Amino acid sequence: MSKREILRIANCSGYYGDRLSAAREMVEGGPIDVLTGDYLAELTMLILAKSRQRKPGTGYATTFLTQMEQVLGTCLDRGIKIVTNAGGLNPAGLAAELGLLSERLGLRPRIAHIDGDDLLDRIPELQQDGHPLANLSTGQTLAAAGVHPVTANAYLGGWGITAALRGGADIVVCPRVTDASLVVGPAAWAFDWQLDDWDRLAGAVVAGHVIECGAQATGGNYSFFDELPWRGPLGYPIAEIAADGSSVITKHPGTGGAVTVETVTAQVLYETAAPDYLNPDVIARFDTVELSDAGPDRVRISGTRGLPAPETSKVCINYHGGYRSSATFVLTGLNIEAKADFVTRALDQALGGLDTFGEADVRLLRTDRADADSAPGAEARLKVTLKDLDEGRVGRPFFNAIGDFGMGGYPGMWIDQADRAASAYGVYWPALVPASVLSPEVVFADGPRLTVPAPPLKAYDGYRAAAPTANAPTTDETVLAPLGSVAGARSGDKGGDANVGFWARTDDGYAWLRSWLDVEAFRNLLTEATGLAIDRYELPNLRALNFVVHGLLGDGVAASTRPDPQAKGLGEYLRSRQVEIPRRLLTTEAVR
Repeated sequence: MSKREILRIANCSGYYGDRLSAAREMVEGGPIDVLTGDYLAELTMLILAKSRQRKPGTGYATTFLTQMEQVLGTCLDRGIKIVTNAGGLNPAGLAAELGLLSERLGLRPRIAHIDGDDLLDRIPELQQDGHPLANLSTGQTLAAAGVHPVTANAYLGGWGITAALRGGADIVVCPRVTDASLVVGPAAWAFDWQLDDWDRLAGAVVAGHVIECGAQATGGNYSFFDELPWRGPLGYPIAEIAADGSSVITKHPGTGGAVTVETVTAQVLYETAAPDYLNPDVIARFDTVELSDAGPDRVRISGTRGLPAPETSKVCINYHGGYRSSATFVLTGLNIEAKADFVTRALDQALGGLDTFGEADVRLLRTDRADADSAPGAEARLKVTLKDLDEGRVGRPFFNAIGDFGMGGYPGMWIDQADRAASAYGVYWPALVPASVLSPEVVFADGPRLTVPAPPLKAYDGYRAAAPTANAPTTDETVLAPLGSVAGARSGDKGGDANVGFWARTDDGYAWLRSWLDVEAFRNLLTEATGLAIDRYELPNLRALNFVVHGLLGDGVAASTRPDPQAKGLGEYLRSRQVEIPRRLLTTEAVR
């Protein structure tokens, strides 16, 4: 395999629920060597836990089976390997179902799955051995919090995938491996990389990070989407990996969207924190990443440097947080704040005090404007969410309380949404364990079990930013304009934290952005961040800045009461803010 020049790794899924036809499109749209699909997120693990509770024996992404029914025969005929994390909480169960599907189709693939990520039953043992599984955000231990996890899965790396492919697997079903591992594992197999090939492995991590979210690399959720050609649904990305760890990101010809330096830049920034991107196999230094145009719909990734893998592994824990219900009241016309106050006081009285609940989140969303030329333009919304450990306190009692004052409410009262019953919610709890406590294995359906090799580890002492170069103060004439006139943005969630990555479109634009957009300026743009810790990182190779806002999303997407719980729109909101921008940056040439 080491004689291969290029390994074409295609993605067909960015999340559980992504386009079902994508697997067939990638297999039939052009040559590929490996088909990957990413189905897992912190929230997905909780969804799969509920699925397994309702129907024991499940706990995996069932849509993957539908996709395999469409393409499995073709993949075997063409020698296309299939690698996925659709196994979720039950990779063995999905592997068994794939075996049954293969029999029905008259096919005989060699199927392997990976075990060793599930730590749920090992939590007492780990705590007894001095590993308290402290929350990375709060420092609180599981024992001190008194919570009872329903999932606890360590993030595994790519070497299990490599071992499975070296052992002859046609399909590798993974549990909670890191998203990038779906690319790292096949690349290490194809080019016979070693455990300490840090730079090569780091390059594959970057390529995996870029394609893991499917069409986000080909123009999805892209700030300058209106500049891209529209040819129907966006194509999914392909990473052409070279033996030195560099890669070219591309897509099948004729598919929608585009692959440009900027679409790839946006995805490199997505859901990252410090430029040292920690993975179980290697630390990829994102501040060394270089992107260059390699032709139409082709972007080269090169220059990535790597560091030894950290001694700790991240664990995704979810626990049952309680129950919640919400209602959204529409407030129209005049006296918006007085109407909102009426609702709050009425609910407080009817429910015996909003402060008696585990949490009462009341948000007035002002989308109204004076003298609107249509009724929707005069509307604001009051969203009320109640949480409590006692299901009987929220849900029906909340709904009934609304009904009690329905005809005696504020003028023009109507309700956009109101939950009749409470719904359970989970809380995400990120933690660390020593990598040495993990013992992943590869299990083949026809019997053999393989031990997964462990990479050399090194204690990680944190990211050390290079000393910034001072910028001369500008005396340029400025114009009040949206920040998005000169910068793109991509935002997302990291548990309870949110990240926003900005990139400038020109070198001059980056020099200004870097000089002007410090933490104070960012906090002025995002008033919600008042009182929250904010980290700022510079990535000059990408002409980019990355901000991490700690605690903006509370306990994570499953428990968040924000209207945008995954911070997907946060970057676009900040791009809409009016700021003083040098006039010379707003020329047609500067924002081409």
